[in-house]
Amino acid sequence: MEKVIEIKNLIKQYKELKAIDDLSFDVYKGEILGLLGPNGSGKSTTINCILSLLKYNKGSIKIFGKEMKPNSYDIKSKIGVVFQDVSVFDELTVYENIDYFCGLYIKDKNTRKKYVEDAIDLVGLADFKKFYPKKLSGGLLRRLNIACGIVHKPTLIFLDEPTVAVDPQSRNNILDGIKKLRDDGATIVYTTHYMEEVEILCDRVIILDKGTVLASGTTDELKDLARIEEKVTVEVNNLDEKYINDIKSRDNIDEVSYNGNILLVTYIEGKNNLVNMMEYLKRENIKYNKIYSERPSLNDVFLELTGKELRD
Repeated sequence: MEKVIEIKNLIKQYKELKAIDDLSFDVYKGEILGLLGPNGSGKSTTINCILSLLKYNKGSIKIFGKEMKPNSYDIKSKIGVVFQDVSVFDELTVYENIDYFCGLYIKDKNTRKKYVEDAIDLVGLADFKKFYPKKLSGGLLRRLNIACGIVHKPTLIFLDEPTVAVDPQSRNNILDGIKKLRDDGATIVYTTHYMEEVEILCDRVIILDKGTVLASGTTDELKDLARIEEKVTVEVNNLDEKYINDIKSRDNIDEVSYNGNILLVTYIEGKNNLVNMMEYLKRENIKYNKIYSERPSLNDVFLELTGKELRD
């Protein structure tokens, strides 16, 4: 597969802190790569180094087969960036904002007009062209922010948590738009803390922490890394502690929790855990409302690899 981004042995150090520690990975043409990590893991530093917004100490970065430098304007013209913080002009309308950002790259008026209309259609802002940003909801503002970043039809796009703090309808619209960008040939680097979005969108995932790659692969490949085999959830009222301790004592149990009326049992191994749990509840005459089983999620793997402690 053709490499769009090549990062080799990248190091970025702030005095005693290594924000990026010998980092190497590739991004391939036409894929959506999920770049995940807890706060302080090095995601933003990595992206800023890739975009040549930040100097790094050692290593190399190539984009489209060329070394990326601060004055690589031929490369930068093919890149679109949508940062988490909304960056639009309050004094310009929706249409004027998108047209302005398009004009930074596209000089031909007819081409620019078409590109602006395409971006407006992509993010669903056709009914809001004459609105000013202060009149837009949070979801519409996010969609405007995306339109401004991708209006010049870049072939490489960086999306930094584009759906943060938006309603489900706007989120679905944004995710559909991102899929369309990929289907139209764009390569996308996507950062988010919403693991369900990663499973919906991303062809491949890289999990970073402390500036290095902890794991990479498809979501299914990453799930196979999970230490646990299965999770069984039981909705049961007033469960006596002796039953909880009894379940905990079994050899194939990783963890048991009981909060409110939800019993969650995680298994290290076993093929018939759900059936065995149902038989146990029946044998002990424990009545339950609901019971179901699921495989480890991407969120489980993420927490296993990066830890469960709070980050700044």
